[in-house]
Amino acid sequence: MSTYETDFYGWTQETAELLKQGRFSEVDMEALIEEIEDMGTNKIGQLENRLIVLIAHLLKWQYQPEHRSNSWRATIKDQRIRIHRLIMKNPSLKPRLNEAVIEAYENGILQASIETNLAEELFPIDFERTGWRIEQVLDEGFYPG
Repeated sequence: MSTYETDFYGWTQETAELLKQGRFSEVDMEALIEEIEDMGTNKIGQLENRLIVLIAHLLKWQYQPEHRSNSWRATIKDQRIRIHRLIMKNPSLKPRLNEAVIEAYENGILQASIETNLAEELFPIDFERTGWRIEQVLDEGFYPG
């Protein structure tokens, strides 16, 4: 019986050992497949989370110019670097970038609204209406407004 549901860490160690020994018939393949799929989903989630923070800070930068700070600039730069690294280590994420930006934009608005006390309705309703291109969002020299 697999320890997948009762001791995940133990299951990972057992599974790794079984794979190293070539004892594939003893591996809980269903659980292994599920975990591998989750690992891929996790990378997309990481990309979206980094984009949410980046977009929120770009919106803050544009809509509250009087509050611009080195802290905001550092966060924007940091997220761009981390997104670049994530894509470099996982190149198959690049074709998913457009979709990830569109998905992240709504949460970026929410985060920017909360952090600025500006109404969500003040921000463009969707990414396309910002007038930004994805390449700009990721470009270290781009600061809107």
